[in-house]
Amino acid sequence: MTTQNLLIELGTEELPPKALMRLSTAFGQGIEDGLSQANIDFEKVEVYSAPRRLAVRVTALAESQPDQAVEKRGPAVASAFAEDGTPSKAAQGFAKGCGVKVEELETMDTDKGAWLVFRQQQKGQSVSALIGDIINQSLNRLPIPKRMRWGSSEVEFVRPVHWLVVLYGAQVIDVNVLAQQAANKTYGHRFHHPAAIELSHADDYLTLLREQGFVIADPAERRDIIKQQAIKAAAALGGFALIDDELLNEVTSLVEWPLAVAGDFDPQFLDVPAEALISSMQDHQKYFPVIDNKEELLPHFITISNIDSLDISQVKAGNERVISPRLSDAVFFWTQDRKKKLQDHISSLQTVVFQKKLGTLAEKSNRVAIIASAIAEKLGADVNNASRAAILSKCDLMTEMVFEFTDLQGIMGRYYATHDGEHADVAAALDEQYMPRFAGDELPRSVTGQILSVSDKLDTLLGIFAIGQKPTGEKDPFALRRATLGVLRILIEKQLDLDLRELLEIAANALSDKADASAVTDEVLTFMLERLRGFFADKNISADIFDAVLVCQPTRPIDFSQRIEAVNVFKSLPEAESLAAANKRIRNILKKVESPVAAEVTESLLKEPAEQALFKHLSALRDEANSLFAAGDYQSALTKLAALKDPVDQFFDDVMVMAEDEALKNNRIALLNQISELFLQAADLSRLQ
Repeated sequence: MTTQNLLIELGTEELPPKALMRLSTAFGQGIEDGLSQANIDFEKVEVYSAPRRLAVRVTALAESQPDQAVEKRGPAVASAFAEDGTPSKAAQGFAKGCGVKVEELETMDTDKGAWLVFRQQQKGQSVSALIGDIINQSLNRLPIPKRMRWGSSEVEFVRPVHWLVVLYGAQVIDVNVLAQQAANKTYGHRFHHPAAIELSHADDYLTLLREQGFVIADPAERRDIIKQQAIKAAAALGGFALIDDELLNEVTSLVEWPLAVAGDFDPQFLDVPAEALISSMQDHQKYFPVIDNKEELLPHFITISNIDSLDISQVKAGNERVISPRLSDAVFFWTQDRKKKLQDHISSLQTVVFQKKLGTLAEKSNRVAIIASAIAEKLGADVNNASRAAILSKCDLMTEMVFEFTDLQGIMGRYYATHDGEHADVAAALDEQYMPRFAGDELPRSVTGQILSVSDKLDTLLGIFAIGQKPTGEKDPFALRRATLGVLRILIEKQLDLDLRELLEIAANALSDKADASAVTDEVLTFMLERLRGFFADKNISADIFDAVLVCQPTRPIDFSQRIEAVNVFKSLPEAESLAAANKRIRNILKKVESPVAAEVTESLLKEPAEQALFKHLSALRDEANSLFAAGDYQSALTKLAALKDPVDQFFDDVMVMAEDEALKNNRIALLNQISELFLQAADLSRLQ
């Protein structure tokens, strides 16, 4: 079948930069899904986007659907004709519905009898006939929270639409989308080439836009150009561009023809904390800051212009004029905030609600202080520092700097606490309480910071569960899943040997005047342990290993991790498969036992050589294995117990467990139960696959 490349481009007013990549990906996916559902063959779907366009290129697209054999079963032959062979009304109706005469129908024999059947080779529809609906369906499913109208039209989209290109090879497909009739004309850069550009073929798109239209339509290429230009411009200033991926994506979605321009600001602004200046440059101005090889901020910035100006100095000067007032605001906030001590904001926290049912930020801080003090005591850390950090933890939210630059919460708390002469660990903890801020982020370095981060997250987690607002499906407005993973990462990676159940009970007591949190501690504990599944999956731990440990419900995350590591090593041993199967068999036997199992094995009742040998091996290994388990050395214990493979295999080969003699049977069950309980000190090996 003939194939051609298909180009679809929707031209609009400037699209929302933060949503552009998401819209582009969704548009391409919608076209791909539509073509697949229509059973039209193609090679691949490529997506392009720029501030004023969404485009899709489908390579090697078949010109039509393949022809299909259609088969419709009608009434049974026995009821389709009278005795004289006259067609019944059922047969006539079926034939009429198929558009043929009764005598043109065929007969199909089955195990349940003969049936009338209509068979036809149905010709596939062309791309030209189907693509309009596919485009419309894809656009209708785009993730657009609020659509807009323009002019007198009833058409709705994220931004006004001005042109539409639908080219199949060199052929314009006659479709109408969002009140735009398809043509072969696109438009270039708003200023450099606002005139129409005629496309003679779908494959000309990227080249003509670049060479005539001053538009780089491939976002990946545009992103790379911006990154390389910023790096080069910063190097010329003797520094390095600080390139945040999220900002880079946003800038990529703001320009069609990128050109890096370096600018300067007054070095006196460097007296302000660098994070405040960086936040101002990145969030407000979409600039890339410049740092030196010591990661100290330099008085320069890189902006990405969307115009190749004849006088670049004017672009530079204009941006420098804009950045100066912004940085002056940061200087003002920094100066004003330091006129008060951080602790002076404590009373103001009483006026800010954390959550209606859980009280104010002041009440939350007091609860966190109780939890933090208890954890510090358990760890042998400085209780006073932990409590002080908790009390001050939300105070910087009341400062002007954080009110203006919300992403600086915690960071400015550290600066203001240091300025006030607070203990260095307290100051560090005010920043570290929010760590990890995202997946893969660094963890708190100071013990006080680790304690504060865990305490704050536990209070939020348990409190929200207690008032009945736990996460459901994809909805997690309080980011409890992220908070839980943060707690688990800190406890495991920072080697804090703490019991989650005990921590939740402490947090529940602190919440007692707001909610009955003790009623949900078991539920929260289960929620937290289940979050470990993803944590270990990221470390390439298989699901069966995780489930084998989860069955034992270890409530100390460090202990959970040690068990996981031990079972992972054990599974690689040659004895593992046989012992896992034996444990599964033992568990199945024990499930059927209704009466209590004897705690001890009576050696005199061991009649068969195989059960005597197994008991002997078990007795020789048990004390040492128990000591290793008690010490948390699960790996060594399981490696020792691997020696039970041969005697266990021999036991099941030679011994009838469910003997008629009740005493023999119960004694053998007791022997198997001892083996099971020994392994269960690490994990349920019957879960291994």
